[in-house]
Amino acid sequence: MAIKDWINKRGFSVRERFQKMMKCIWSGQQIRVDDTIASSESLATRDYSVSGYSSRPGEMAETKVDNSNIEEAESSLRESGYLNYEEARALLGRLEYQKGNIEAALHVFEGIDVAAVTSKMKVSLARRCEQNRRRSQSDAAPAMSMHAVSLLLEAIFLKAKSLQHLGRFGEAAQSCKVILDNVESALPEGLSDNYSTDCKLQEILNKAVELLPELWKLAGDPQEAILSYRRALLYYWNLDMGTKSKLEKEFAVLLLYSGADASPPNLRSQMEGSFVPRNNIEEAILLLLVLLRKFFLKRIGWDPSILDHLAFALSVSGELRAIAHQVEELHPEIMNRKERYSTLALCYYGEGEDIVALNLLRNLLNSRDNPDCILELLLASKICGENMSCIEEGISWARKALSGLNGRCGQMVSKANCLLGVLLSSQSRLVSSDSERILKQSETIEVLETAEKMMTERDPYIVFHLCLENAEQRKLDVALYYAKQLLKLEAGSSVKGYVLLARILSAQKQFVDAETVINAALDQSGKWDQGELLRTKAKLQIAQNQLKNAVETYTHLLAVLQVQYKSSGAGKKLLKTKGKWDRSLEMETWHDLANVYTSLSQWRDAEVYLMKLRGSTKKL
Repeated sequence: MAIKDWINKRGFSVRERFQKMMKCIWSGQQIRVDDTIASSESLATRDYSVSGYSSRPGEMAETKVDNSNIEEAESSLRESGYLNYEEARALLGRLEYQKGNIEAALHVFEGIDVAAVTSKMKVSLARRCEQNRRRSQSDAAPAMSMHAVSLLLEAIFLKAKSLQHLGRFGEAAQSCKVILDNVESALPEGLSDNYSTDCKLQEILNKAVELLPELWKLAGDPQEAILSYRRALLYYWNLDMGTKSKLEKEFAVLLLYSGADASPPNLRSQMEGSFVPRNNIEEAILLLLVLLRKFFLKRIGWDPSILDHLAFALSVSGELRAIAHQVEELHPEIMNRKERYSTLALCYYGEGEDIVALNLLRNLLNSRDNPDCILELLLASKICGENMSCIEEGISWARKALSGLNGRCGQMVSKANCLLGVLLSSQSRLVSSDSERILKQSETIEVLETAEKMMTERDPYIVFHLCLENAEQRKLDVALYYAKQLLKLEAGSSVKGYVLLARILSAQKQFVDAETVINAALDQSGKWDQGELLRTKAKLQIAQNQLKNAVETYTHLLAVLQVQYKSSGAGKKLLKTKGKWDRSLEMETWHDLANVYTSLSQWRDAEVYLMKLRGSTKKL
């Protein structure tokens, strides 16, 4: 006779039975054998008391059990004919957790012998997956009902949540990991569609998969968090699209900003020739591109932070053109015209395509629909300052930015004045009249000094241009002061600062001091940054008539450039602007060497270097 019929005929009251069990567990008394259905695992064989953890001592026995726990008890009794010790603890622990008695709930959960029920849970999960196949009648262990499996897995999950509430993150992670270990061990190929109807089990797995990496992050173990995210995304957990996308984004953020160096993922199955990320940045980019693809296919809603993180990752990798490509694919409703043009201009400017960037900014700034474009005005004036054919246009952009700011932000006004000063300095070199040049130079100094006064904190960029402008106007003492200030601001990290200081000292005929500065800079800089330093040193040696030493220095410089080219050919990516600068430096070196050998009357050597210079010019 079915258990359900037996329960109905006997008038068996599940609510009364469950309340008796709860009273027994809290009071420490045993349930009489005749009050329960016989079972070796029934509560009648054990006793336990956690009355010390009750939020209301003395009243716990009378606590009214909520309907959800009664329904769980009834379901277990109808399915298996009895409610065993672990299931009762799972129900009681959940009740305490729901009431906010975290410590009491944890104490109840810790009484569950997880190791003892693990094998049964694995068998039940595996059998559920193969339920269409004929099973032998001589199976070793009786399988649990899926209801019981879900109940116990939920208890393990709530135990992890309780430990999290108490700040025991490492233990919480280990407890949560038990859930995933058991399921993955029982179902190595992933969850089949048979589990999609079991909403409770799927809900617990979704929560556990999401929680585990968070717990490892809270425990301060980013490596375990990385492994947990990979496990969540590579194993088939039957996750819904929203949950999986959330995990992909969180994982990408962890890879980008955690500082942990993740080893490449070990993919169990992959197509031949498929892409495998080699480092954190590549893996994060792959995840973010997957998310962007899901959005394009309308599987997820738009999240602006996805593009922000992707732009950061690609810019770190030097792939600014890839950012531009992604931005160009976005629908106009996602990114407005101003943001799109600004982003594209920054990308192309970073790629060294200044004219393309400037044309984009012109299209934006000449439109009446975009009145507040201060940052775009500043970028346009900066680009114009680097292109002698656009100086007048750059000055108009800078003045327009100052007019738009109207003193609202001191830092922005300072930047705008600095850019205007750079443009005026360039303009002063183009005028033919001495009187006009003096006026332009005077205005340049005035604007740059205004920029310096408005700085909240000293800006190396502004100090550098103040120093440079004073040096060009032969105000060497003032220039020397700013050069020393620049080195202090940058803590000796800028090659340009050392070179500028050495040149000012050289202009004051202090060649020995200038060479000492360059030698100090060479000791502190890497080989890749020594090109301009070595050329400056060679010129100082020529000024001191140390021509043979200068030849040795130039030879050293050419060797450094040669190593750079070979490294670039072997796969090291250099920015286009830097590559052009290195080629220009090589040409200048050939020219300088030809002059040195001419001074030494070594005409044949001078001719050789002039031929090399001609060859470099053709390549450029």
